[in-house]
Parts: sequence; structure tokens; C-alpha cells
Amino acid sequence: MIFWKFNNDTLKWEKNKRKTRIFWGVIGTLIVGSFIGGRFGKFEALEQYEKELLILDLQQERNKFTQEKFIDELKRLNVKFPHIVMAQSILETGHWKSKVFKENHNLFGMKQANIRINTAKGTNLNHAYYENWQESVYDYAFYQCRYMGSINSEDKYFLALGATYAEDGNYINALKQVIEREHLRELF
Repeated sequence: MIFWKFNNDTLKWEKNKRKTRIFWGVIGTLIVGSFIGGRFGKFEALEQYEKELLILDLQQERNKFTQEKFIDELKRLNVKFPHIVMAQSILETGHWKSKVFKENHNLFGMKQANIRINTAKGTNLNHAYYENWQESVYDYAFYQCRYMGSINSEDKYFLALGATYAEDGNYINALKQVIEREHLRELF
């Protein structure tokens, strides 16, 4: 774009080189600035995206189930008789291979609780489902506090489980076998 100005001395229209230079300078600055800003904006967006992916990766890694993480969580939550609780988990999930565990993150074959506080997100496969396996452990801890809080011996804990938790009459013997076979007492 060319700017013109009227020269009163010569009575002619002349090119205004100064305004033209200013105009093209402003346009150039805007173009270069938007290019650089756009590129940096893209880099910033890419960095943010990478950070979000890293957070998701870390979250997925945190949520990945391992026996060691399970043991740590039982200890951290101070769950009573953790060797029995772990045996329940092994028995209920077929050593963490069942569909209810894989799809529902349900470590204990628990149904969704209606009366007590729970962390279940709903019901799937006729069992409670959780956002991650840790939520299942929290739910078991709530169950234990609500129904097993006053129990102070292993024998009474087994009796209570036999009476309320499982339909299988051989459940307690199966738990005891898992505890011995897997050396679960030694893990806690």
C-alpha cells in the first residue's frame, strides 16, 4: 500500500515514504509476530499436550495392578488381617485373572453396597465396578470398618466371613489353603 500526501509548495501529490514504511513495518511485524507467536503457541500447546500425556502415563502406571502395590495399599490402609484379605482377593479373582477383576477392577468379588459408604461406580457383570483397583481396596476397608471393626482375632474374622461373606461352605478352608500355599502371612 502506498500513502500519498499533498505538497502545498509544489501543488502535487507525492508518495509519503515515511507512512508507507511505517505501514509495511507494522504489517511485517504483525506477520512475523503472528508466525512466531503461532509457532510458539503451537510449541506451548504441544508442551501442554505432552505434559497431559505424561500425567496420563503416570496415572496409568499408578493404577496398574501388581501384587506389591496391593500389599503396600493394604499396609497403608492398615487393613485388619491383610493376609486373609489378600487370600480373599486371590480366591475371588482366580489370582487376579477373572473378568470381574479385569473389567470392574473388583479385587474381592463384592456386590455394590446399598447401606454402607462405598466407592463403587455402579454394577457390571452383577458385581460392583470401580474406577481403579485402589477404589476396590478402599471399599473393602469401608466394609471391614462397618462389619468387622470389633473383631479382634483371626478365628473370629474367619467365622464372620463364613457367616456373611461367602455362599460357599468351603470358603474358609479355601482361604486357609491359599494363605499357606502362597505364604501370605510372611508378606505382612
